[in-house]
Amino acid sequence: MATLLVLCRFVHFIVVLLMFGACVFRPLLLGAATQPALDRQLLRITRALAWVGLLSGVTWLLLITASMAGSWDAALQPATVELVLGKTFFGQVWVWHLLLNLLLIIVLVKPWPALRLPVIALLLATLAPVGHGAMLDGLSGQLLILNQAVHLLCVGAWLGGLLLLVLILRHSQGHALEPILRRFSGVGYGVVAGLLVTGLINVRVLTGQFWPTPLFSGFALILLIKVMLVLGMLALALLNRSRIERCDERVGSLKASVMLEWVLGVAAVAAVSLLGTLPPMVMTN
Repeated sequence: MATLLVLCRFVHFIVVLLMFGACVFRPLLLGAATQPALDRQLLRITRALAWVGLLSGVTWLLLITASMAGSWDAALQPATVELVLGKTFFGQVWVWHLLLNLLLIIVLVKPWPALRLPVIALLLATLAPVGHGAMLDGLSGQLLILNQAVHLLCVGAWLGGLLLLVLILRHSQGHALEPILRRFSGVGYGVVAGLLVTGLINVRVLTGQFWPTPLFSGFALILLIKVMLVLGMLALALLNRSRIERCDERVGSLKASVMLEWVLGVAAVAAVSLLGTLPPMVMTN
């Protein structure tokens, strides 16, 4: 059951993060001008991700219900699911989360372009109280959830932005790549800074240390793997930034580099999905 929960968390987190980042970076990189082929492909991908998000969100709820009740049969009992939704903090948050996911599907089908980003942003923000974000009570707990929400928004912007960049590189004809890459890089500095600051705050608050110990076991080991993956992404981002000039002559290698950076990001989200199920080893005085 634990393995299925980690897998479900990973799938759900990754689809919501990708939808948010791609939606954020679409106007930032390409402006208001329509790009028929690219926009059609992006809409198809977003619709598919929204359905996967709804399916994985419901599955996550059923897995949590089975885990709390200690029985697989409980996940299929409406009364038990209703009890989880109404009487637990996770359930109360998840009701809104699933409703937002359903609203997003409706928005994408209509379509109502102006509502896409606000709904996706709210969908992503409602993931912040899930997991370690709900460990603390009172004002400190609220601030931790806010910090986690900002962290997720930064992660989503970076990861989904990379997905959009891959799509742009696949449709590179007709696009001036150098200004697009410079805009992506410029916004990326702020996104990475926000990601690093909020990530350090999370570690400090959850563990009571600047870095959890012991280093090579449990929570600390998975966190170390996540950090190494993020550092790999940063190294590739800096490499791509240094090769922006005359990038139109190196579209193939640039596409491969961006794809690798995106894959490292997906792997980092997988590590986060596992982290959310592990105790952060909070230090006590």
